[in-house]
Amino acid sequence: MHDAHCHFFSSNFFTTLARDVKDAPADPGVELPNRLGWDPPGTDDTLADRWLAELNRHGVGRAALIASVPGDEGSVAAAAARLPSRFVGFFMVNPTAPDAASRVDRAFGELRLHAACLFPAMHHYRLDDERVEAVVARAEAHGAAVFVHCGVLSVGVRKKLGLPSRFDLRLGDPLGVAAIAMRHPSVPFIIPHFGAGLLREALMAADTAPNVHLDTSSSNAWTRYHPGLTLAKVFRQALEVAGASRLVFGTDSSFFPRGWQRGVYDAQVAALLELGTSEETRAAIFGGNFERLFPV
Repeated sequence: MHDAHCHFFSSNFFTTLARDVKDAPADPGVELPNRLGWDPPGTDDTLADRWLAELNRHGVGRAALIASVPGDEGSVAAAAARLPSRFVGFFMVNPTAPDAASRVDRAFGELRLHAACLFPAMHHYRLDDERVEAVVARAEAHGAAVFVHCGVLSVGVRKKLGLPSRFDLRLGDPLGVAAIAMRHPSVPFIIPHFGAGLLREALMAADTAPNVHLDTSSSNAWTRYHPGLTLAKVFRQALEVAGASRLVFGTDSSFFPRGWQRGVYDAQVAALLELGTSEETRAAIFGGNFERLFPV
């Protein structure tokens, strides 16, 4: 079993986050986690080793670690370089930032990361922006993937710290992913959380562009926007439209001491068993597709 969606909350992540905190502490990498009741991450190597121990404890083979603020790609790169057989590095990028092009080139090149993560609602850009096209073109040149967060977006750590989250949800439309995916058919696109409330649009995107994948991560609490929808029904629709080969298991695990979210995995296994899916289908979702997208 492999996990395609874990956040790497490094010390630099908290340092970057502290720029928005009014009473920013002197040592954000220690003091902000303490405020949240979380364990400070320590060095990148320390956090990588803790993730390794956590994966081993739960029987998880490999995991995608996401640098969860622009500019933190070096932290995930250090973890992935330390344990390349276990970790795949993803990084968040804001295509509208002045240094976006150089950061993306370095991330895919020198740092050997495997996916660029786009959050259009967070950073306020349209998916048909030429700067998004430039990121995707660089991913294509390096044989990398592109992760695009669509639908409802809620950043728990910002809420807990009382920071504003001025997101424009209109910009996170999976149909925009389909349009750019069709222009770059060799690039794997990943839409997390089944589209995070935009399930119909995510399925339309997957039906339109065969290089669009859906990740199954998080509690999928967005189902409350759809009366009567259950996780089993979500999986049924996704399997009917995208097929087992384009569903990629993830948990959205992030901080310690909570660690890897076993309950998310258990709920997804239960949903797939409820549907009577084959062992082959479950093997593809929980590991095979990850291995195909991110071979060692």
